[in-house]
Amino acid sequence: MQQHCLEACDRLDSRQFLIAVKKLANDLGYGSDRSPFLGAGIEYVQSRRYEIGDPIKSIDWRVTARTGQFHVKEYESPKRMPVYLLIDTSASMTIASGQLSKYAQALQIAGGIAFAALERISPVGVVGVGERDLVIKPSLSKDRILQWLHRLRYYRMDETTRLGDKLNNLLPSLASRALIITISDLHDPEAMSVLKLAAQKHDCITLQLVDPAEKTLRGAGFVRVREAETGVSSIVRNNPGIKEPESLADELSRAGIDHLCLWTNEPMVHKLRNFFKSRSLLGRNAR
Repeated sequence: MQQHCLEACDRLDSRQFLIAVKKLANDLGYGSDRSPFLGAGIEYVQSRRYEIGDPIKSIDWRVTARTGQFHVKEYESPKRMPVYLLIDTSASMTIASGQLSKYAQALQIAGGIAFAALERISPVGVVGVGERDLVIKPSLSKDRILQWLHRLRYYRMDETTRLGDKLNNLLPSLASRALIITISDLHDPEAMSVLKLAAQKHDCITLQLVDPAEKTLRGAGFVRVREAETGVSSIVRNNPGIKEPESLADELSRAGIDHLCLWTNEPMVHKLRNFFKSRSLLGRNAR
């Protein structure tokens, strides 16, 4: 297949693109004492006899009452889960009615989350869920993150979505609990069942990007779209079976998957920051 080398960054050069990503990372990490990238949280291990200097708040009153001697609870240190970013690189992501396509915004969001996770010492892996073969194992290397960021700035206009298949292939390789963040328009009808399966063992988040133009495209079959950043026109297949964001949010919530719908014509930073902060405060990753 011919690869179209088109920058998905709204005319930003490499340096400007990196600045935008790092700024988003700072915004996501600001004001949150607990990290959404921590794993199962602080887990109880055992109780032991009280020793001078132990904090009063750690006293295990149930064991103390049973034994007649003061005992305190001991906990495991917080675990840091690996973070897997599933980035939709399919053609439907290049639809744009404004300055930025869904693809461009997805890439900046992925970069921001990756750098924020690395600041919390959580390894980051990447899986492209279009047709291209892109699987990067979790790493703490910022250089590696930069490599895949710049690699993904070039995209094809003929990719179909394979979110369901790619996630299904990933799950057997996960030896421990992971934080799986899907950044997609969720146009793959096969993805929902696999996302629900993933949520049974892993902490799952879906960030759904929606362009206002898609409201008028539902059921339209093949449509011609123009990439706002480049002016290049292409024909993509519109899936008439695509569910409304509200319906998807309800279905995902029932499966224990956190969902955030991001419209490309609205500011996203504060929504992302509040979303991740609320997950920390609610302890959603401590299930």
